[in-house]
Parts: sequence; structure tokens; C-alpha cells
Amino acid sequence: MSHAIRLTQTGGPEVLEYQAVTVGEPGPGEARVRHTYVAVNFIDIYFRTGRYPMPLPNGLGSDAVGVVEAIGPGVTEVKPGDRVGYLLGPQGAYSDLRVMPAGVLIPLPDHVSDSTAATLMMKGMTAQYLFRQVYPLQGGETILYHAAAGGVGLIACQWAKALGVRMIGTVSTDAKAEIARANGCAEVIVTSREDIAARVRELTDGKGVPVVYDSVGKDTLQASLDSLQVRGSLVSNGTSSGPVVIDTMQLAMKGSIWVTRPAMVHYATPRANMLAMAEELFDLVGSGDIRSEPSRTYELAHAAEAHRVLESRQSTGSIVLVP
Repeated sequence: MSHAIRLTQTGGPEVLEYQAVTVGEPGPGEARVRHTYVAVNFIDIYFRTGRYPMPLPNGLGSDAVGVVEAIGPGVTEVKPGDRVGYLLGPQGAYSDLRVMPAGVLIPLPDHVSDSTAATLMMKGMTAQYLFRQVYPLQGGETILYHAAAGGVGLIACQWAKALGVRMIGTVSTDAKAEIARANGCAEVIVTSREDIAARVRELTDGKGVPVVYDSVGKDTLQASLDSLQVRGSLVSNGTSSGPVVIDTMQLAMKGSIWVTRPAMVHYATPRANMLAMAEELFDLVGSGDIRSEPSRTYELAHAAEAHRVLESRQSTGSIVLVP
């Protein structure tokens, strides 16, 4: 019997229920995938709490890796036995077996292990579209990146270094600062005892940075705006501390600031885009520029505990579930 995490209502981690489920045969355009690892992402908390609405009852999770067991009629993207990962598609990755649209499955190269891929499908692809598409970095820039010791952040540290970008990262503790530095972050601001914008100005000879990548949201918005150059760009790619509300007049007063709130689906589709993103990411793994393994592992049945740890903001790196 297969199992999955299901929820019938929104709320705290306690609403996550480990249930026996029946998984059928794949239909046209579908594939059945047996998971080896399932990633836990902050966006999962948004769905669990109802910040991002979805029909209930439902599964949870959008990011996993595994092996194709069977394919339905018309599937050409993958075949049985292929190792694959995915980050798009319907909710329900918190499971040991599921049927998926074959068009969202990404074949994994031999040099990328399942455990590494589990930390890269959503988080690594997020770093790709932030750094290479939303605000394309050319090398030589100084940037500000919030939550530099998080799952995406540690990959971003390494990617920035590989690009020749001077990354100023923010973290909440000195312990996290050491981890960010060890992963290539050039400068680290410890927010519990340093003024972010003042420190950025100090590190940039008063100029500020051309771009800020801000996944924290409400708590860091003002510091992000105050850290930008004239006509700088704020990439608001998350709201872990709460939603962002921006007075557009403030954007003018702070130097005609550009703001974007990107979503993965608009950069990773059509399929050719997604495969090109993955190829660039996997090439950096192959060259040794990006190294990534789970920092914490939990059994699928203990998904609620994984959520508690992630929400506590005491974790670093990537959290995964093992079916």
C-alpha cells in the first residue's frame, strides 16, 4: 500500500495527515513515479496555512525525485527506469508513489545523485531563474541576497561565486554567517546585530547595490529599498515574514526603483525553458561549482516535524523527506 501526506483543512503542522492511498495506472501523457526523496520548501507552508489557497482535501508538495515505474499512452519525454525530478505540476509530492504529467519530469544525469537532486529541483532552479533570468547577472556586480544560509541561499552563494559576483548575504545568527561564508558568500550581515542598509552602504562606498533578492518580505522590505542604487531592482521572491505592501511613491523617492514579484512557472515553461535551466544547473554540479546535500532528513510520516523545524528559522540548507 502506498502512503501520502494529505490535508483536509489549513492550519499548523498538525493538519498534515499520513494516509494510505491507492495509486492507479498512468493515463495518456502521464507517468507513475516512485519517489526516493521529497523536498520540503517554504512554499509548502504557504499552502498548508492557506496563504496560497488550494482545493481541499488535497496533497502537499511540488518537488521530488524518483524513478519512473510506468508510462501512459503517448509519453515520449521519459521511459520506465529513468531517474527524474520535478518542481511543477499538481500538489502531492509528499508521497511514496504518484502519477504525474510526464511533461514536467526532468531526466537526471548520472553525475547528479538523487539526494543532491532533491535539494536542487526547486531551490537550485529558483537560484537559476533569479540570477540568470529575472535579473541576469553578468559577473562583477555586488548584490544583496536575504536568507543566505537557507536552502536556496546556500546554492545562491555558490552560484554567485561561480559567476564572479560579490554577494552580500543576510543571516540571523553568527553560526549561519559561517555557513554562508563557507559556501562562497563574500560578505555577511548578521541581522540580529547589524543595520542592513547601513552596512550595505558601507560595503559599497555609499553607492548601494543594483539588485536585492528578497525572499523574507515584510521584515526586510525597507532595508531592501534603502540598500538599492538609483534605478535599482528589488526582486521580491518570497514573503516568509509576511506579505509585502509597497507605496509606489516611495519607489520614486528612493530612486525610481523597479520591483518584480516573479513566479517559477512563468520562467520554467514551456518545457524547453525548464530543461535548459536544469542543464545549466546540472553543469555547475558537474564542474564542482555547486555542491548540495540535504541538511536534515525526515521520514515521510514525520512531515509535520519537518515543517516545525523549517518554520522555526533555525535550520540551514535543505530539508527532505524519505518515503
